[in-house]
Amino acid sequence: MRYDSARLAGSSPASVKPGRRGFDGSFFLLVMILLAMGVLLVLSASFPRAYYDPGHVTGGNAVYYFVRQLLYAVLGVGVLLLASRLPMDFYRRWAFPFLGLTILLLALVPLVGVKANGSRRWLGLGGLTLQPSELAKLAVILSFSVLICRFGERMKRFRWGVLPFLGILGVLVGLLILEPHFSASVILLALGGAMMFLGGVRIGWFGAALGGLGAGLAVLLTFFPYASSRISTWRDPFSSSTDEGYQIVQSLYSIGSGGLSGLGLGGSRQKYLFLPEEHNDFIFSVLCEELGFIGAALVLTLFALLILRGYWIALRCRRRFDCLVCAGVTTLLALQVFLNVAVVTNLVPCTGISLPFFSYGGTALLIQLGEMGIVLSASREIPA
Repeated sequence: MRYDSARLAGSSPASVKPGRRGFDGSFFLLVMILLAMGVLLVLSASFPRAYYDPGHVTGGNAVYYFVRQLLYAVLGVGVLLLASRLPMDFYRRWAFPFLGLTILLLALVPLVGVKANGSRRWLGLGGLTLQPSELAKLAVILSFSVLICRFGERMKRFRWGVLPFLGILGVLVGLLILEPHFSASVILLALGGAMMFLGGVRIGWFGAALGGLGAGLAVLLTFFPYASSRISTWRDPFSSSTDEGYQIVQSLYSIGSGGLSGLGLGGSRQKYLFLPEEHNDFIFSVLCEELGFIGAALVLTLFALLILRGYWIALRCRRRFDCLVCAGVTTLLALQVFLNVAVVTNLVPCTGISLPFFSYGGTALLIQLGEMGIVLSASREIPA
């Protein structure tokens, strides 16, 4: 797609700003279908743990997680519709204030954050919790899109196309490591790299970055036994099936027992306290067990259609900022879906990555639906 000089600069004079119209119905429908399936699966996957409640959080209420997820889904649809009504110039104007707020919240997490499973990743807000790492993903998309539009052809130079972006990523990832939250750090680095690639950074810098990452990984495996044991467990999880490999082994049992057509909705056996995080990071394993290969393939097909539609909207945007934001949001969605499925199937080492619209979690769901609303906002400005 070709852009004129005004669009490359990220400006939006009246001569190039398209009129607002209805949003993309196909994209909205796919989001709603996946959201409805996700909320229903949270009910199926979570009720045994909610009823047993070893931490006395749910009070034995079997639908505790389902009710909260349903509430967040309803609120999230409201956020989506509101985000779809705000013009894209609004997101461009507030990109850096939003980035600053995100950095502030991330800085507060190690100091006053809520601790769970050995990490501080949440901020307590009364009876609710907020996970700033989810905000960081959107902050990277918006701020990088503004900078790319501002720098234009200068993106090919190291001073403009690499240093400012590495500075933002360095601050965000550094704060995430303090929590620690390594999976979010990996996603941010991959997302930042994708945005820089879309901005026109020279390919050679990506080669240098991959070489640096390879050297860092070698150091990590040599001097940190924990990382080395993670790789060993990934290569042969059954060698420690009662210890470090327990979670992935239970996940593979769950996926395998589903067979072609599954055990039926609600029929999973592994969710009865055998599979950890069954309603969160490993909910796709329960989906495979209950709906089988056919159901899993259907869900992945819906995600693929949503991702393709997102890129289609990005390619049709008239302004570069709109295109970059849509492409960034869609790339983030694709990354999270791929990495979650790769983790639960042991394609990559085990780490905590949620499945969009399916995994239990209020902050993530609200932010994800807000991001979908931003894509729908951009679709309103596509010429009819």
